[in-house]
Amino acid sequence: MNPSRCDVLIVDDEVDILNLVRDILTEEGYRVRVVTDGEGALKLIEAHPPTLMLLDIWLGKDHSNGLEVLDSVKRTHPNLPVIMISGHGTIETAVSAIKKGAYEFIEKPFNAARLLLLTRRAIEAVNLKRENQELRLRLGSIDRVLGVSNAMNQLRQTIEKVAPTSSRVLITGPSGTGKEVTARLIHAHSKRSESPFVALNAAAMTPKRMETELFGVEGEGKIGAFEQADGGTLFLDEIADMPLGTQGKILRVLVEQTFERVGGNSQVQVDVRVMSSSSRNIEEEIEEGRLRGDLFHRLNVVPVRLPPLCERREDIPELVEYMARQFSMASMIPYRPLAPDAIALLQAHDWPGNIRQLRNNVERIIIMAGGAAGSPITASMLPAEVIDSGTLLPDKSTGERLMALPLREARQAFEREYLLTQMNRFEGNVSRTASFIGMERSALHRKIKLLGVESGN
Repeated sequence: MNPSRCDVLIVDDEVDILNLVRDILTEEGYRVRVVTDGEGALKLIEAHPPTLMLLDIWLGKDHSNGLEVLDSVKRTHPNLPVIMISGHGTIETAVSAIKKGAYEFIEKPFNAARLLLLTRRAIEAVNLKRENQELRLRLGSIDRVLGVSNAMNQLRQTIEKVAPTSSRVLITGPSGTGKEVTARLIHAHSKRSESPFVALNAAAMTPKRMETELFGVEGEGKIGAFEQADGGTLFLDEIADMPLGTQGKILRVLVEQTFERVGGNSQVQVDVRVMSSSSRNIEEEIEEGRLRGDLFHRLNVVPVRLPPLCERREDIPELVEYMARQFSMASMIPYRPLAPDAIALLQAHDWPGNIRQLRNNVERIIIMAGGAAGSPITASMLPAEVIDSGTLLPDKSTGERLMALPLREARQAFEREYLLTQMNRFEGNVSRTASFIGMERSALHRKIKLLGVESGN
């Protein structure tokens, strides 16, 4: 940790204490800002969030309570570490501060060594938390199954049933649907959760490198994925992209739980649960000879199919909120909810890149959207391609076509497009569509029949 890169904000109405703390931290190389009242502190944080905040629990000058300032800070900047300081502290006060999210509580008078120790620990803790969040964000990590769709409910049940076993699982679905996330969730709920989870992406490796990564190299200290995952789980991503020769060797490991390192002839014994995935058409891969049928049958003990996002649009609101909060925490950008009109457009989009594409767009939206912390992000702030794909406002050609129609026909054309979009958004569910647009279910059925709108229900 480099103190010169750390910005500490000190909030205390006692000028002598303020100057003392500033001098101690400045001598250690920290960049320090000071303010004597809560209102001024909140303005400074909004303009430029500090790395750490030292906050007096009693701020007499503006008659505000430091705990109230702490509440405000934690609402808009939950990852900002706050150390509470006071000359009038009690155990009850300290407990209250910690419950409200303070990192630590220090009483006046305090010595410089303890102040510096707490400062360093608080900054290190928040940096570690941010690094973990960024890593999870890059991996697309989700710590539970999100969504209310039937597909996600079934996935929860499958994980609950299969996780405690050592059965092999083959996860299929289009790219970006969360196959590795699903494998990690199964591992996390298994009896092997305390042992390693090792993921190997076959699509990202050359055939020559594949075997050294899987089995290691004799005499060179190169440990392969099977040995790394001993006692835990090995996830083979895009199994159909592996060379046929390698597939044969994997089959042997599955049968015998032994293998030979590259360049070696001694048998290595392992205890590994193997999970695998593919975004390809498995039957076609087998027919074309790119995937061994016997390997497929060994891996496909429990098949799990992840649907594309366009088949479970009802899950998008929960996914978006989760992703927005995760990215806001990881990037120290204040969380802002997405308004209903923005969510509606996101649900109307087809998302060919699935959850991965949605996550990238959520990140982009949060970065680019202006406005105050906590204010909703509206539809007009979304990327142009999302707006263009989901909007019901007529473009130039559509507008010209509507202008050529009498009012009644133009209204029917617009209503038809509107209902098609909303029915698509709710996956053909008439009841949910009717509830959202404010119509009786029977009235919507009549309207659907009148306008010739195809319904899934």
